[in-house]
Amino acid sequence: MPDEKKPEEEESKAKAEKAPKAEPEPEPEPEPDPAGEAEPKAREGEGEGEGESVGEGEGEAGESEEDDEDEADEAGIDAIAKRADALGGHDELERIARDEEAKLAARRAKQRTGRKKKGLEAAASKRLAKIGTKARPKRAIPEVVEAADPLIERTQALADWAKKNRNVVQGAIVAAVVAAIGGGVWLYHDYKRQAEASSVLAQAVADERGRIGDPDKDDDDNGIKDTTPIFKTSDERRDAALAKYREVETKFAGTGAAWLARLGEGSLLLDKRDSDGAIAAFTDVLGSSLAQADPEVRGRATENLGYAYELRAELKPDQKKDALDKALEQYKQLESNDVFGFAEMAPYDEARVYELQGDRAKALETLRKLREDLMKNPDSRLFSDLRELTDDRMREIDPSSVPPKRAGIGAGGDIDPEMLEKLPPELRQRVLANLRKGVHP
Repeated sequence: MPDEKKPEEEESKAKAEKAPKAEPEPEPEPEPDPAGEAEPKAREGEGEGEGESVGEGEGEAGESEEDDEDEADEAGIDAIAKRADALGGHDELERIARDEEAKLAARRAKQRTGRKKKGLEAAASKRLAKIGTKARPKRAIPEVVEAADPLIERTQALADWAKKNRNVVQGAIVAAVVAAIGGGVWLYHDYKRQAEASSVLAQAVADERGRIGDPDKDDDDNGIKDTTPIFKTSDERRDAALAKYREVETKFAGTGAAWLARLGEGSLLLDKRDSDGAIAAFTDVLGSSLAQADPEVRGRATENLGYAYELRAELKPDQKKDALDKALEQYKQLESNDVFGFAEMAPYDEARVYELQGDRAKALETLRKLREDLMKNPDSRLFSDLRELTDDRMREIDPSSVPPKRAGIGAGGDIDPEMLEKLPPELRQRVLANLRKGVHP
């Protein structure tokens, strides 16, 4: 009997050991619905904005499911541990069973975490793939920048060269500063010199236009003083002006004022009937830079040079033919001068030379053409004096060539002093000589 009871006890013990294994396991977690995963994937194709919102919804849903699953795992493990303690099994089999249950729970938790990470990684990869497929917009480089590249390179190269040759650059800067200072000093002295020359030249012109009278006599009882220089004789006036003209030429040689003084000196020498001195003076002026740049100065020198050659022909009969040819040459050149009055006066001077050469027919033809041109000239009123002189010269050659002369040559039959001042010296002298004789030129 005892032997029969022993197998029965062992059999009941074995049943007791198997009893915990027979208990139902904790309910497995619900598998995620494949349709639920497919729906977010389908929404990702609708656009980048909707894909982000769907991804955020998936993340929130996954976190809530993970929390529920963790709580279920903890509850299942605790329940198993409590049942094992209630049975009182502390042998090796119970320990192995608990270890297996713990490993199983850990493995399931790991699998769930892995599935969640794979889902997020897949969604992120798709979004990154879409971003990667979009081509980066090409930034157009402005043509101005491309065109400026050579200039930038040259500037950089120049800067590098300046750094390497710093001493040379500094020397060049110092030299430029010194040159600028020297140029400024030179300009100041040149300006001062020109101003002084102009002042002396103005005094010479004032003397040339001075009055003839008694310097010791008061000008006006009312106390009004005339500042115009006054001289006792015309020779004294001329000598005073010549002295000042020559002072400008000596002290300020090469300046514009000096060349103008030389021109004034030639006129006074012509008035003094010094043909050789006048010819030398006007020739010098014509060769100056001032005459090349100023057509009025060139015209005055050319015309006066013709008068000087006429004077030589008068004073030196042996040189008459050559002197008159040179005078005629100067008047021909005067026709091309653009300054108002020179081109109109030139034919009158030419006719006078033709008459001195004995060719009265050529002289009359030249004067007749001049008279017609003056009548057609829009500014004929300005040349009324020249027209009167032309008519007078034509009457001398052929009285029937023009109508009879009116009484006098000025307005009201009187000579206009201003008109006489405008006449060339030679013509002015002839007009005054004829007036003394009681006839008109």
